[in-house]
Amino acid sequence: METGTKLRIGLPKGRMQEAVLALLAEAGLAVRLGERDYRPTVAGGGFDAKLLKSQNIVEMLAAGTRDLGFAGADWARELGAELVEVLDTGFDPVTLVAAAPAASLGPGGELPRKALVVASEYEAIARAWIAERGLEAVFVRSYGATEAFPPEDADVIIDNVATGSTLRANRLAVVDELMRSTTRLYASREAMADPEKARDVERVALLCRSVLAARGRVMLEVNVGSDALDAVVAALPCMREPTVSALRGGGGWAVKVAAPREALPTLIQEIRARGGTDIVVTEPSWIVP
Repeated sequence: METGTKLRIGLPKGRMQEAVLALLAEAGLAVRLGERDYRPTVAGGGFDAKLLKSQNIVEMLAAGTRDLGFAGADWARELGAELVEVLDTGFDPVTLVAAAPAASLGPGGELPRKALVVASEYEAIARAWIAERGLEAVFVRSYGATEAFPPEDADVIIDNVATGSTLRANRLAVVDELMRSTTRLYASREAMADPEKARDVERVALLCRSVLAARGRVMLEVNVGSDALDAVVAALPCMREPTVSALRGGGGWAVKVAAPREALPTLIQEIRARGGTDIVVTEPSWIVP
């Protein structure tokens, strides 16, 4: 960082930590954790880092005691924090759902017509959902293992799910989807109002964004004769336009693109069919738009 003031960053503990630290390492901001130490060091200096739970990162950003940090969108919504989202990493995708015992639902999947007990870690979200649905319900706060509450201790739960396997194992069925959440990089409004800190926040976001872009693409190089150049170029997905350069001796053209990784299996076959040869695929570390 270029400023004299260190950027105060919140790094997540728990399930988010591995993916976030790997991202930062690839971005040249490797984090070194000390044993039982909540204050890791970040390569390059310029950071005052602290390990925190996702919900605490949101609270501290809202209070202005942290400048930026990684947290789940679910907790940003639950806590009603007015933050600036600077990057969606796409990590740890979950869906916040309302679920109930399948055996208790009507033939159309409707909830039973009675006073309900709704259990969740997300009190604000749950109460808003109860009001939106016009339900007669009592809210019960859970502290983990929310899926264990039904049927004896709750009629409905509101919880985040990744695959739905935990719900199925507990014979629960989804009755409503409330939101989708991923790990986001947020900044405090105070930091973004400070021109120097805002520039530093944007630098961190740019580095992380470049790594994420590179993870989704491969560098693809192919040689092609003049007669097949247009056909091959037409088949190549790229970020803007392909790079085309002449081969030595006038033997054709070398074409280079950053292609989507998921398109590679069918793309290589298509290139060969259109006359492309000598295909080389490499892994980019960063792609900076």
